[in-house]
Amino acid sequence: MRLLEGKIGLVLNIANDRSIAWHIANNAIRHGARCGFGYLPVEKMERRVRRAMEEGGFGNEWLFPVDVGRDEDIERFFGAARREFGRIDFLVHCLAFANKDYLRVGRFLATPRDVFKQALDISAYSLIALARGAAPLMEDGGSIIALSYLGADRAVPGYNVMGVAKAALESTTRYLALELGDRRIRVNTLSAGPVRTLSAMAVGGIEEVFEHVQRKSPLRRNIDGDEVGKAAVYLLSDLASGTTGQTLYVDSGFNIVGL
Repeated sequence: MRLLEGKIGLVLNIANDRSIAWHIANNAIRHGARCGFGYLPVEKMERRVRRAMEEGGFGNEWLFPVDVGRDEDIERFFGAARREFGRIDFLVHCLAFANKDYLRVGRFLATPRDVFKQALDISAYSLIALARGAAPLMEDGGSIIALSYLGADRAVPGYNVMGVAKAALESTTRYLALELGDRRIRVNTLSAGPVRTLSAMAVGGIEEVFEHVQRKSPLRRNIDGDEVGKAAVYLLSDLASGTTGQTLYVDSGFNIVGL
C-alpha cells in the first residue's frame, strides 16, 4: 500500500544522496508522493542536488533555489511552488547551519553573538518562515516535519550552539502545532540518531558518538538514513492524523538510556 498516493510536498534541503532529506524524499516518492525541492543558491549546489536526485530516480522533479535566511527568497519559492503545483500536502524541513569552528568540544563558551544568531535563524526561525509560506497552500490541511537531534534535550559534547538551535526548533514545532491545528495542519519533529551525513561529520568527536550509541542503545547499533525516511512517511501520511506537536525519536532507543 502506498501511503502518500496523490500527495504533493516540498522538501528542503538535500545535500547529497546520504543526507536525511534525500532518504525522506526517496521514501515519500516510493509511497506515491510528488515532491518539489529547494536548494541553497550557491555555486555548484544545484549540480550536486540534481545529481543526488538522479541517483534516487527522481531527477526530473521540480527544483527551485531558496536561501531561507532571506524572506524575499522564501516568498519567491512558495510563489513558484503555487504556480507549479497549485497546492501542497506536506513540507519537510531538513535545514540547519552553524559555523563548524564552534562545533568542537570546549568551544561553546567561545560562541560569538553572530554565530549564535545565524545558527538560530537558519536552524529554527526558518521553520516559522517556511510554515508561513506553506500554510496557504495546504488548503485541505497537511503535515509539516522538521529534523532534530537528542542534543536539543541533552548537552552533547561538541554539538554546542547547534543543540541550542535544535531546542528552539522543537519548541517552535510545538507552538506552530498549537496555532495551525485549527487549519488541520500537523507539525512534528523527527529526532534522528547520528547518521554519516555531511553535517554530522562537521561535529567534533562524532566518531566517539557513533561508537557510544552502538555500545549503549537498546538495539546495539546506529541507525541509517532510510529508517528516518520511513518514519517520516508515517508522520506525513494519514496514519499520523491524530499526532501533532510531538518529537518522534529514531535512534535505536538511545534517548531512553540513563547509563
